[in-house]
Amino acid sequence: MAVEVVYRSSRDPERLFMDKAEADRYDKMLELAESLGEVLHKAVPSLSEQQVEDIGIFMAKHRDTFARAFKNQPDALAELELPAAD
Repeated sequence: MAVEVVYRSSRDPERLFMDKAEADRYDKMLELAESLGEVLHKAVPSLSEQQVEDIGIFMAKHRDTFARAFKNQPDALAELELPAAD
């Protein structure tokens, strides 16, 4: 019988990772998403909780691209893969 070490996300206990560094990165991404969501909800109170969560996670996953766009490289946003509009 083989023993396997897995890491669980502290912010999303359903997610398991084979690498501690990957689990840590995921937790940090979720932490950033939560902070972004709080700011977005304060700025636009009409957003639903689901919208706030979805936008926060999207921005956190693509934080490097957004960082470049905020540093006078707005063309960086063209790199984002956006879902097709229905």
